[in-house]
Amino acid sequence: MRKYILASAAAASALALSGCGSSGIFDRNRPDEFAVSRAAPLVVPPDFALTPPQPGAPRPQGESTQDQVLEALFGGPAPRSATQQAVTSNAGSADTGIRSSVGDPDTNTVNKGSVTRDIIAAPEGDGQNAQAATPGN
Repeated sequence: MRKYILASAAAASALALSGCGSSGIFDRNRPDEFAVSRAAPLVVPPDFALTPPQPGAPRPQGESTQDQVLEALFGGPAPRSATQQAVTSNAGSADTGIRSSVGDPDTNTVNKGSVTRDIIAAPEGDGQNAQAATPGN
């Protein structure tokens, strides 16, 4: 009788622990939480004799998902301070496709010199062996 209880307890614990693994009979496919987008709320149409929308047509009751993403990332027209307006007006305007042309191999860049390259390529450290040198000494 005692062996029967031990064997059943071992089987029950093995079954319970099998759910802790990442593969096996308890493995399931989960949805990607980053692939879910927020949909516009449902709206009851005032006229029930409406024609169904055409495939690929934009939604009539709200802005597109792409517009919502741009609004969330960059914000809308916000009030600017006088200093920010002055800096923006003095900076001038940039080409609209400047971000895509910066990474182009044909884009001319400014050589900042060997000192800048040395600073960027310097190994990370805790500063214990840091040294400073002044020219001419």
